[in-house]
This record gives sequence, structure tokens and C-alpha cells, in this order.
Amino acid sequence: MVRAGTSIGANYVEANNASSKKDFRNKIFICKKEAQETKHWLRMLQEFSGNNQSAFEKLQKECQELLMIFQKIVSTLRNNE
Repeated sequence: MVRAGTSIGANYVEANNASSKKDFRNKIFICKKEAQETKHWLRMLQEFSGNNQSAFEKLQKECQELLMIFQKIVSTLRNNE
């Protein structure tokens, strides 16, 4: 989960320094995939942890918001091509 979660930010930084629109789109798409993976791991951890359910819910909500942002970026880029 740590790898997937931290990869979102790392790929976002790379996207902002992309060498082309295609490179930017690819990095944002990777951000989206990593956010989906992080959301999966959060669900799994929540399932097996009886503690601090509200913290998991907060993180899942934040992850979902990131997913929606990245999806909007990807769909906007596709529509502009």
C-alpha cells in the first residue's frame, strides 16, 4: 500500500514535468491506476483491521476524490485530441 500510495504523488510530479502531452497523459493515467490500487489496499486493510474505521473511511474518500480528479484530466485530454 505504501508503494501504491506514494507512487500517486511521484507520478503526479513527473506528469507536471512531462516532455509532451502524451507523456503527461500517460503519467496521469498511472496516477489513476495507483490510486485505484491504493483504494483496493485500503479496503483490504479495513476489512482485516477492527481499529479506527473512521480513518480508513477518510482515506478511502480522499482516494476516491483523487481518482475522480485524474479521470477528469484523462477524459478532458482525450476529448481535446
